[in-house]
Amino acid sequence: MDWGKVTYIFFSLMSLTTTAGFLYEPNAVALFLAAGVNVISTILKIGVKNLLAAELLASSLVADLHLIPAFMVLTFIGDEPMSTSLAIGAVVANLFSIALALIESAKSQDKEEY
Repeated sequence: MDWGKVTYIFFSLMSLTTTAGFLYEPNAVALFLAAGVNVISTILKIGVKNLLAAELLASSLVADLHLIPAFMVLTFIGDEPMSTSLAIGAVVANLFSIALALIESAKSQDKEEY
């Protein structure tokens, strides 16, 4: 088992689920946790060297650039609808990242079989 892959997929899923938690109960703490977990996920993807590494990193950066401004908007301006819409963008980026990770896993398993 590749523990590096387990770790970065774990943090990718945690980022998705914590962001979804913010959408369920919008508050600054939930959004801060979602952004923090997503930043950790992004850092872990920097060292990944596989077929879709650039796409995985790019999707994680997109989620960062949604969640961090969403936290700032919610904290400093208090605009909950705007922060929620930015968080939805992060969810879409994280779903894309998870789909890429699944494709990458399927491709790597195909190579191992031959």
